[in-house]
Amino acid sequence: MVSRREMLKLGALFSVAGSLPLLQACAERAAKEPQAPVRIGYLPITDATPLLVAHQQKLFEAEGLQADKPVMFRSWAQIVEAFISGQVNVVHLLSPMTIWARYGSQANAKVLMWNHMAGSALTVLPEINKVEELGGKTVAIPFWYSIHNVVLQYLLRHAGLEVTEGEPSARQVKLIIMPPPDMVAALASKTIAGFIVAEPFNAAAEAKSVGKVLRFTGDVWRDHACCLTVVQGHDVEQRPEWVQKVTNALVKAQLWTLQHRGETAALMSASGEHQYTPHPQAVLEKVLNPAAAQWDQYVQTGAIRHPDWRQSRIDFQPYPFASYTEKLVELLKQTHISGNAPWLASLDAAKVAQELVDARFVRAAIEATSSQQAFHLPADYARQETIAA
Repeated sequence: MVSRREMLKLGALFSVAGSLPLLQACAERAAKEPQAPVRIGYLPITDATPLLVAHQQKLFEAEGLQADKPVMFRSWAQIVEAFISGQVNVVHLLSPMTIWARYGSQANAKVLMWNHMAGSALTVLPEINKVEELGGKTVAIPFWYSIHNVVLQYLLRHAGLEVTEGEPSARQVKLIIMPPPDMVAALASKTIAGFIVAEPFNAAAEAKSVGKVLRFTGDVWRDHACCLTVVQGHDVEQRPEWVQKVTNALVKAQLWTLQHRGETAALMSASGEHQYTPHPQAVLEKVLNPAAAQWDQYVQTGAIRHPDWRQSRIDFQPYPFASYTEKLVELLKQTHISGNAPWLASLDAAKVAQELVDARFVRAAIEATSSQQAFHLPADYARQETIAA
C-alpha cells in the first residue's frame, strides 16, 4: 500500500494539474529569494555520491557559493515534490524520471550533467542462475520510470519473457514497485524472486547471503547513466554564473571520488562525519572500491559477460551524451510502464535531448579542469550506445 500511495502521489506530481500548485510555489520562492544557496535533495543511495562529496569536501564554498546541509528524503515522491516546489534546487533524479518531469508535469527542469554511471544490478535468489528462470516469478523495481525497469525489460525480452502486473504464467514475470530499503528483506523472505535497483542494496543482499547478482546493468548498457543532476530552469535562465559554479563543484567532486574511492565509502557511511546514509562502510566499499578478485568472480558467474568493456561497479563521468538520451527515449517506448502516458509515444528523441539537457555548463567545467582525459571522454564529445544482453 505504501508503494501504491507513492505511485499515486508521483502520478499526480507528474501531471500538469497536479504539479501546478507546486510550480506556483516554486515561482514564489524564486521571487522572494533570487540568490538562494545550494540546497541539495538526495536519497541515501550511491547515486547521490557527487552531491554529497561536493558538500563534505566544501567544493561549493571553494567556488564562492553558500551551501546548506543536504536534505535526505526517503522516497522519490518526496524528493520530486520538494524539487518541483522549490524547497531544494539541486537533486539527483532517475534519468527516465527527468523525462516524465519535463513532459508529464511540464516542470521547467534542466539536466546539467550525469551524476554517475552504472551502479545498479539485478539481484536474485541464490538458486536462480539465468534470466529465463524468472518466468512465473515476481521481480521488484524501484519505479516504472527508471533505468532499472528499462534494462530489466530489455533482458526479459531477450530471454523470451513477457511482463505482467497480474499473476504471471510460466513465460511471464510479474513486476511490482517496491521501496529499495524493503527489497533485501523481501528477497530474504522469498516474497520476491529478485529485484533490480541502485546500490548498495545489491551489495547488502550479498553481504547477508540472501541473494546474488545475476547481471550488472552496466554490463547490459555500456557506461549508461542512472541518476542525473537536475536544477531549476529559472536558475539556468536567471543566474547562469551560479549554475556554472554548482557544476564546477560537482565535476571536481567526481574527480575526487575517482581518486579516493575508499574515502568516499567512509564519508558516505553511517559512521561518517555527516552520516549521509544509513549504510555500513564495508557495504559501500564493496560498491565503490571492490577488490579485483571479487570482480573476477563476477566474470566467472556470468554476472559480467562483457569484461572487455572494463566496467566499474559504479563509475563517474559527468558529460551527458545526447546519444544516451535519444536511446533512452527509444527504449522507453518499448518498455511496459503502468499508467497512462500518452505524451511518451509522441516524443521526438532528438528534440528531448536538446530541450531537456543543457551541456554548456558541464563542458565548460570539464575543460576548465582539463579532465576530458581523466573521464575518458572522446574529443568530439560524441559516442554510439552499446547495448547487449
